[in-house]
Amino acid sequence: MNLPFVRSLLRDRFLHLLILIGTGLCFVVPFQPRSWPASIDWHTIITLSGLMLLTKGVELSGYFDVLGRKLARRFATERALACFMVLAAALLSTFLTNDVALFIVVPLTLTLKKWCALPINRLIIFEALAVNAGSLLTPIGNPQNILLWGRSGVSFAAFIGQMAPLALAMMLSLLLLCRFCFKPSPLTFQSSDSLPAWKPKLVWSCLFFYLVFLLALDLHLELWGLAALAVGFLLLERRVIISVDWTLLLVFMAMFVDVHLLTQLPALHHALGHAGQLPAAGQWLTAVGLSQVISNVPATILLINYVPPSVLLAWAVNVGGFGLLPGSLANLIALRMANDSRIWWRFHLYSIPMLFWATAIGYGLLRLLS
Repeated sequence: MNLPFVRSLLRDRFLHLLILIGTGLCFVVPFQPRSWPASIDWHTIITLSGLMLLTKGVELSGYFDVLGRKLARRFATERALACFMVLAAALLSTFLTNDVALFIVVPLTLTLKKWCALPINRLIIFEALAVNAGSLLTPIGNPQNILLWGRSGVSFAAFIGQMAPLALAMMLSLLLLCRFCFKPSPLTFQSSDSLPAWKPKLVWSCLFFYLVFLLALDLHLELWGLAALAVGFLLLERRVIISVDWTLLLVFMAMFVDVHLLTQLPALHHALGHAGQLPAAGQWLTAVGLSQVISNVPATILLINYVPPSVLLAWAVNVGGFGLLPGSLANLIALRMANDSRIWWRFHLYSIPMLFWATAIGYGLLRLLS
């Protein structure tokens, strides 16, 4: 029996909450457990599984320690390093998607605390906000943009053009907030001058596995790609498979099932049926608010049946990624990887004000440009 997995399962309060919510919903919607597996986005689950294996492989290789040491020595102040990490997270999310960007940036951030004194939890929170701000720029930055881009019929460049004002406003806001939340004090190096030990063979193997997995995803053979990763790590470094936080997959599965149950509520469909007749402000608040409850990707899937795939909808569901934890699945990934219970409530101290600001500035810009 995998005791670490069992212990993680028993102390995962968020998973317990999702199970309680799903149980409660079963009393008000048709009880059809046979339909639950179909409600889970298995492509997302398999992709996450592969990314978690690859990230854990690089982490256990010790290479993040090498990069963390170089970063700690390169930047003179806490603020400069924080701004660099936030910008890196945002840039990576524009072409690697927000989830993949976090799987690269957050483990690297966690190694920084070995080399210098940094408010790591605060930095991870800002990185989660940064990937939401950066990923909204491109059609491939996040799942909701992929869907909206396909439905809108506009070109790749045109989509970037329509999203650029919001992305620029949110990134400038985030960098300005960084100046206030991170000190300009010099970084204190906390380690010896000796280079950290790492395993080049495991790093290069992870890079090769990553290319194989990407090819499998592109060919829609993601399950075979995941199997290849599992076999590779079993032969090379079994500790990788054991060390992955597999309960995160159960959290995502529970979220998909809960959203499926929520979308069966008659009151929700009745309310959304009139969304197309609402004024612009009403559609804006509906998309932002619904994203807070069921996450912005399911909100997009629902609303696109009632509201045209316009700039308003694209901006609103991306703004909805800020705020409460369920607003974006990227939020959940970042906070889970931090592995610190205190980060969950601290996240909302920054994300909720950011939601109010994004809602106001986004709608103001939309009206100004329309």
